[in-house]
Amino acid sequence: MKTVAVIGSGSWGTALAIQLKRAGNNVILWSFKESEVQAILADRENKEFLPGVKIPEEITVTFKDEDVSWADIILFATPSKFVRNMAKRFSSFIKEGQIVINVAKGLEEGTLLRLSQVIKEEIPQCKIAVLSGPSHAEEVGREMATAVVAASEDMDVAKEVQQLFATSMFRVYTNSDLIGVELGGALKNLIALAAGVTDGMGYGDNTKAALMTRGSVEIARLGVAMGARKETFSGLSGIGDLIVTCTSRHSRNRMAGELLGKGMSLEQALEQVHMVVEGVVNAKAAGELAKKYNVDMPITNAINSLLEGRVDVKTAVYELMTRMNKGESDEERYEF
Repeated sequence: MKTVAVIGSGSWGTALAIQLKRAGNNVILWSFKESEVQAILADRENKEFLPGVKIPEEITVTFKDEDVSWADIILFATPSKFVRNMAKRFSSFIKEGQIVINVAKGLEEGTLLRLSQVIKEEIPQCKIAVLSGPSHAEEVGREMATAVVAASEDMDVAKEVQQLFATSMFRVYTNSDLIGVELGGALKNLIALAAGVTDGMGYGDNTKAALMTRGSVEIARLGVAMGARKETFSGLSGIGDLIVTCTSRHSRNRMAGELLGKGMSLEQALEQVHMVVEGVVNAKAAGELAKKYNVDMPITNAINSLLEGRVDVKTAVYELMTRMNKGESDEERYEF
């Protein structure tokens, strides 16, 4: 039995704290707001981010940093833009060789680093792992059958994370391709935004299928250029996560895109979603990575043009659909 401290009490952090308890671990759920802690303790429920899911009495809920110090393993479940600050904040509590798990999906704007790289910069003494895959908090919280991937360059670490979470309703695979698993999780959010835009515009399944298929191609294209294995993008953290994020009613990225497709401004859409939309946060970084590695990513470019107000939704779709006619073969480097 391990003691795991979950840093971040949003929907995903709360759901994973519950799952870790189901798997037989001692669990600490940390929030940066004392008022949120008091609300959770009063109702044993995170009514703001994961309503209707009871939090076991055995889970310790706290806002005190020092309560994290007795954990064997630390899990960061904060939005991508806060990962560096949280890693820096808790670095002194983490011992040499201690496992740190990141479950946020994104890139750091400016540095263009993957989040595991950000954490290693701030906590060089840790062993890093990532948990990713098609896994909405609402469903994990209600113990619906889910499969994810634990990734680390050290397979012993990946296997330990696998054992930490695994139950009969939460299956965990291992993967040593940390780059591919992280990029699949980060970049699918942009494609989900685009899929949501087409929903908002009233387009159908044909449109979404085209976006998802060609989106998976450009994600893999960048991933391979950055050193990932192509086959990773056909797995749970690639096409699996892409499918669920582009199609689910739970997906905040798809929802934000739908509101944009219906004519809302970006500010209005984000206000209505009421949670961090990682596709919006990471779009610029993804575009900059494409330029850095000289990789053509037309859907990513279209999303950036839309978010930055350079085109409207109809123009973005038109420009994608009227690109030069191409062949489909990836070997011939044909694009959308």
